[in-house]
Amino acid sequence: MPRAAGGMEGRVAERLRGALGPFGFEVHAFKVGWYNAVLPPAFHLPYPDDTLAFVVLSTPSMFDKALKPFVNKERLKIIRDPVDQCVSHHLSHVKEKFPDQKVDVIFDYEILPNRKPKFLAQTAAHVAGAAYYYQRQDVKLDPWGKKKIYGVCIHPKYGGWFAIRGLLLFPDTQVPFLEQSAPVDCVSTEEKRIELLEHFNFHWQDGRYRDIIEVKERYSEEQKAYFATPPAERFRLLGLTREAQRSTFP
Repeated sequence: MPRAAGGMEGRVAERLRGALGPFGFEVHAFKVGWYNAVLPPAFHLPYPDDTLAFVVLSTPSMFDKALKPFVNKERLKIIRDPVDQCVSHHLSHVKEKFPDQKVDVIFDYEILPNRKPKFLAQTAAHVAGAAYYYQRQDVKLDPWGKKKIYGVCIHPKYGGWFAIRGLLLFPDTQVPFLEQSAPVDCVSTEEKRIELLEHFNFHWQDGRYRDIIEVKERYSEEQKAYFATPPAERFRLLGLTREAQRSTFP
């Protein structure tokens, strides 16, 4: 039997922030209907419109607060991307905080059989008010002609120094009266929006797009080096070896 709204969202959010906040994660609530309303049916989440959901972001502190301790504790069990495995560990543990509720988790790396992502991360962040999703349509005088231009989310505190890691959905909790909060439009001028999309689409490797606004916190040099390293070589940076991983499994 679905639960009524009331203060349910606030209680769930408080419990989630208590569980994930100390590890460098942020959670932002939204209704599934807000997400589905701005996307074609092929990308809809298969839940009623009033279903409570949260988008989960990792902030710059996640690297030290969650990833490194996880690697130190679980080093013999890490057999795929350490960040994905760390996020999976923390979000899966969230379910234990809600023993009387169903909690569905969708990770940002999951794909459907047709190779489409299970959810569009940047759209979810935007409708939840977590980060503004800047797209080509946000520029009035489009300078790119026939070029393909991808959009990017900017967080009001971290700029581009964050990542969208997954969704937490509560199918038994309906929140018809939840009010939507618009994301902060922190790149508000035409000139800056063009600069942002230029940097993201054509110079993303140098990371300049991440600093399009003045940020409160960014990735440490160690974290920058980690994410700039090809995935296959990241194990070495964390003190892990492929051989050690293989030796733990027959």
